[in-house]
Amino acid sequence: MNWDDATTDRLVGTVADGEDRAVEAALRPKDLAEFVGQERVREQLDLVLKAARARGATADHVLLSGAPGLGKTTLSMIIAAEMGAPIRITSGPAIQHAGDLAAILSSLTEGEVLFLDEIHRMSRPAEEMLYMAMEDFRVDVVVGKGPGATAIPLELPPFTLVGATTRAGLLPPPLRDRFGFTGHMEFYAPLELQRVIHRSARLLDVEIEDAGAAEIAGRSRGTPRIANRLLRRVRDYAQVKADGVVTQEIAAQALRVYEVDSRGLDRLDRAVLTALLKLFGGGPVGLSTLAVAVGEERETVEEVAEPFLVREGLLARTPRGRVATPAAWSHLGLTPPQHGGPAPGQQGLFTR
Repeated sequence: MNWDDATTDRLVGTVADGEDRAVEAALRPKDLAEFVGQERVREQLDLVLKAARARGATADHVLLSGAPGLGKTTLSMIIAAEMGAPIRITSGPAIQHAGDLAAILSSLTEGEVLFLDEIHRMSRPAEEMLYMAMEDFRVDVVVGKGPGATAIPLELPPFTLVGATTRAGLLPPPLRDRFGFTGHMEFYAPLELQRVIHRSARLLDVEIEDAGAAEIAGRSRGTPRIANRLLRRVRDYAQVKADGVVTQEIAAQALRVYEVDSRGLDRLDRAVLTALLKLFGGGPVGLSTLAVAVGEERETVEEVAEPFLVREGLLARTPRGRVATPAAWSHLGLTPPQHGGPAPGQQGLFTR
């Protein structure tokens, strides 16, 4: 199941809504030299593209994996720009039949870049057609039904497929093996995010101090998309409540209004931790029980809140249930209960 709908209203969500997509289009870097972060992937990709240009050939197929908001779509557009080729953008969920893919592939021009987002969500028949298209630049189009059906081979011009996925493990090995280059996108370090924020501030005509950029970067969950979204909200606050300059104090005040704390946790994240600590003494507690305590769906807690809490070392998933770490108690300013006693807010098993 796709939980995009559960994250579009979160300021720290990684799904891009209409406003985000419009702003991102204006803020996207145009070439690899301008792209901030992902040094290893950028260096390796630069070699792949320069070698292809020197040979006068299309670039190898590229697979980009990593969490949403790290720049996979941006890199696909840069690949097309660096190769001087047009780009066609589609997504795995949009290709539910082999015929859908055949229609797209047959309309490609030589050297064109096909960007396939969320490639792991493509249907199996289309996936099997893609094997032949990537390797032999050919597809077999089936005409007719039943015993009278015939397969007509259709030659394709050389093209470059750029696949993007948030779950590389779901890709079948035959598909993964057909990519000539695979790059894994890492979360950004705070200093890298500061560079992203300063660049975006220049393009948005926002005056920002280094300390203000650092404050926003520290709450951006290592994700440029979130950093740019927080920057826009802090800009609004600075224009209404101050003189328009984003300082450390203004950034902190603005993000306090929007309920994003110093580690990037929002209302949902803190609700999960608060319930785990105060109601269940830090756990272990089952996911369904925790979700009921928070007043959210089980899947929302598991898919939306927990990944970041686990990555931050605030929550652990164990065979017995969810358990809070010492860092979670410290972050919320609470004292862990003494071992052997009942959890805060709970009675002992045989007490009245």
